[in-house]
Amino acid sequence: MRDLQWAMGHEIAAGVSRGDLRARTVAEAALKRIALLNPELNAFTAVTGERALAEADAVDAAITAGRQPGPLAGVPFAVKNLFDVEGLPTLAGSRINRDRAAARTDAALIRRLRGAGAVLVGTLGMGEYAYDFTGENSHEGACRNPHDLARMTGGSSSGCGAATAAGLAPVSLGSDTNGSLRVPASLCGVFSLKPTYGRLTRAGTFSFVDSLDHLGPFARSVTDLALSYDAMQGPDPEDHGCAGRPVEAALPGLQTGIEGLRFACPGGWLSAQAGPLARVAAATVAHVLKSEGGRQVHGIDLDGAEAGRAAAYLITNSESAAFHLDRLRARADEFDPDTRDRFLAGALLPAAWVSRAQRVRAWWLARAMEAFVRIDALIVPATPVSAPLRGDKTLYFGGEERPLRPNLGLLAQPFSCIGLPVATVPVFLPGELPIGVQVIVPPWKEALALRIARALEISGVGCARPPVFRDVA
Repeated sequence: MRDLQWAMGHEIAAGVSRGDLRARTVAEAALKRIALLNPELNAFTAVTGERALAEADAVDAAITAGRQPGPLAGVPFAVKNLFDVEGLPTLAGSRINRDRAAARTDAALIRRLRGAGAVLVGTLGMGEYAYDFTGENSHEGACRNPHDLARMTGGSSSGCGAATAAGLAPVSLGSDTNGSLRVPASLCGVFSLKPTYGRLTRAGTFSFVDSLDHLGPFARSVTDLALSYDAMQGPDPEDHGCAGRPVEAALPGLQTGIEGLRFACPGGWLSAQAGPLARVAAATVAHVLKSEGGRQVHGIDLDGAEAGRAAAYLITNSESAAFHLDRLRARADEFDPDTRDRFLAGALLPAAWVSRAQRVRAWWLARAMEAFVRIDALIVPATPVSAPLRGDKTLYFGGEERPLRPNLGLLAQPFSCIGLPVATVPVFLPGELPIGVQVIVPPWKEALALRIARALEISGVGCARPPVFRDVA
């Protein structure tokens, strides 16, 4: 096997399953790399070293006994620290949650990945209570981008983006309410999958906005993304939002190709919100899709996205403020001031505004579904720009300077609001930092999104690349 530190999850699993590689060797290498690189990256908030070695030993014992431990045998993974991990307090990026009792059991998705043979190596930093697009946590410090340590990772799944990109874990789990999977994937140059709302159970996680929260994986390859996604599927009565749909495996269809695919790169408001690099990335993806037999459909602007984004903001602010109201009353001075102020603003929103936002949300979903009568997929940049410098407060694109925090995720937010599945594909243009492109498909079509992402990966245009830390021992 090539450099173990940069090996993909499916390569590790294949080697472990054949007996050519010991899961303990993989775990030890991952823990060593975390120890070396995390002081600079600030991606992990807890490393579960003893547990990881014990889980790896269990995988090796299964192999020795002639049992197959699962499709992710020995693959290290880490989780955003809003997932319950047995024996650790569930921080959700906050100072206040440090007082919480340790979780008694793992979150459901952790249990499912472990059931597939994966090995948990730790928990990852995030924006406070998931209300962040930057990766700059006032309690834990800023997470740093492996492609340029002076740059942001994006948030709120900041540690996921950094850890996956730097090869600290082939797979990580994050959450996405308004773009928190897609923004870090875009800025850090890795793949992510935001499944349809209700596809993956959220049981055992700390909520942000229940009606908008999604969970999903990050990976450096589409195969790893599909393997982990398939392992996590299935209904769960412990999550009221988890639909009772049967498992629809994505991995078998990755090699099918995209001949006849109908796709669109929307104009109008969505196009106007993208900076020059983002537009070139989307156009490059469109060129590849056409060369692979896809057909670009023109005249789809989806201008309802702007109203959908506005609705998402109102719903996010009001619902999250209600959830945190007791904490705001009792411990307001322990919040990050920026997060606290957004929650306080949400608590003051008139009920009529929120009711109207819900109506707009339904209208926007209907508009998007009308577009999917004509097309199979939308191609939209994941972020308007590549990774800004840490500490930046504004962005410049579209001919104007804008506040950074609310605008870094403005191209992702409309599609979370209506629960659509989205695969983020990393694009590396010559001489530029990575930037992601969203592949957006109709509900429950995750396999299609991953098939398109795989075609882009095979082409060499949409693929992860080693960052500056690749060759560290």
